[in-house]
Amino acid sequence: MPRSADLTALLAGPVLEVAPQLLGATLRHGDVALRLTEVEAYDGARDPGSHAYRGRTARNAVMFGPPGHLYVYFTYGMHFCCNVVCGPDGTASAVLLRAGEVVDGLDHARSRRPTARADRELARGPANLCQALAIGAAENGRDLSHPPLTLTPADAPAEVRTGPRVGLRQAADRPWRFWLPDEASVSSYRPAAPGRRTTS
Repeated sequence: MPRSADLTALLAGPVLEVAPQLLGATLRHGDVALRLTEVEAYDGARDPGSHAYRGRTARNAVMFGPPGHLYVYFTYGMHFCCNVVCGPDGTASAVLLRAGEVVDGLDHARSRRPTARADRELARGPANLCQALAIGAAENGRDLSHPPLTLTPADAPAEVRTGPRVGLRQAADRPWRFWLPDEASVSSYRPAAPGRRTTS
């Protein structure tokens, strides 16, 4: 695992540079670990799709803190989603973790995701990813350099695909979703449903 200073330095860059670098990284929470295969970038005050677009609130305060922490939010009254805070302290940029391949603790992940029809679905989609890793409100603001919740970067991927973010009504055309090609765990693209607010 990299030293805390190393991880912070990696995540301190601009969100559009950090996001693709997280592909292939390992996110571990306790007994379950996964390799990230899909992420989305959100650029704070410069991004109408971001929770932080209109400024700091009690809900998004972690986004304004130092890089290397986890921002967890509850959505639609039923799901948790998580983001890696990045960029300089105070900029409120973050990378939504959309999908991953479980590489350790398969039995634990399967028990948390009993409706998954195959292992490739265990952490496909941001809510399923959090469920497989048992990430919830208690993990909001956690430092990702200290167990039991850690992020370990990997070598830069050889190829990265980009496209529009999923389910957004605002700034939907920005190609700020990044994924590894030919990965079964990557989620399907879905545009926003009319009349539904889906910012992340």
